[in-house]
Amino acid sequence: MSTIARKKPKFLSNKMTFIDYFILFVLSVMALLILIPFWNVIMISFATPKEYAENPLLMFPKEFTFDSYTALFADGSILTGYWNTTKLLVIGLPLSLFLTTSMAYGLSRNKFPGKKLIFFLVLFTMIFNGGIVPLYLVMKSLHLTGTLMSVILAGSFSAFNMILMMNYFHSLPESLMESARLDGAGEWRILFSVVLPLAAPIIATITLFYGVAYWNSWYDAMIFLRRQDQLPLQNVLRAIIVESSTNASNASSVEAVGKNSFSTGMKMAAVVVTMVPIMCFFPLLQKHFAKGVLTGAIKT
Repeated sequence: MSTIARKKPKFLSNKMTFIDYFILFVLSVMALLILIPFWNVIMISFATPKEYAENPLLMFPKEFTFDSYTALFADGSILTGYWNTTKLLVIGLPLSLFLTTSMAYGLSRNKFPGKKLIFFLVLFTMIFNGGIVPLYLVMKSLHLTGTLMSVILAGSFSAFNMILMMNYFHSLPESLMESARLDGAGEWRILFSVVLPLAAPIIATITLFYGVAYWNSWYDAMIFLRRQDQLPLQNVLRAIIVESSTNASNASSVEAVGKNSFSTGMKMAAVVVTMVPIMCFFPLLQKHFAKGVLTGAIKT
């Protein structure tokens, strides 16, 4: 009894060695290398043009101002961009998950007919693709150019994400599926009632991948969309930044720059506005992220 009482937890009995201190130092330096530029971006977005000109490496501005954010939200176009990006996520994310999950499950089954040929065709698209012109012609033939559906369909499927999910499904015991089949369950019932409840890590990972892709989508929107009220957030921010940079370059004095716009401050404010929502989304899926990527990347 006394031996058990004197026994310390393992993490308390181990002493820090020189290697442990060295690793802690290296990780702390790397963390600062990430956090300092990140903090600098936020502080510049709240700084005045004069203060930024005096000290570009700004850690804490003496005079806080919301002028950059006011200029960014002035014409209301950024709110329209948020709304269009939200529609991309609400429609595109479930569609992408459905397409990826159903195909990954089918190709993960050993008795699926034509499995090798279909997988080869999917893998082929990762190496070769037709390019933007054939894709535009396909969207035009479907009468989807000028609509958000063209952007959604263009990014609705990723061969890389499908392979990750397929390998994860391979790691699940086949006996679970066989037991469900003996109970009379069909493939769709097995997928939704047996496989998906066990696949939370890979679903969280793929959801994060697709969510970030839709949030940062701008190239497809630039190709397929023409109306300003249809542009997603990234395209709106690009237009605002280009316009502010043009106004600043055409200004003839520092005072004119201050009156027209604080170009660098608007850029930093745009970065903050863009990254904050996705940063709030990431921690919700972080605990599943590492496990999902690790298991999905290993072929079993």
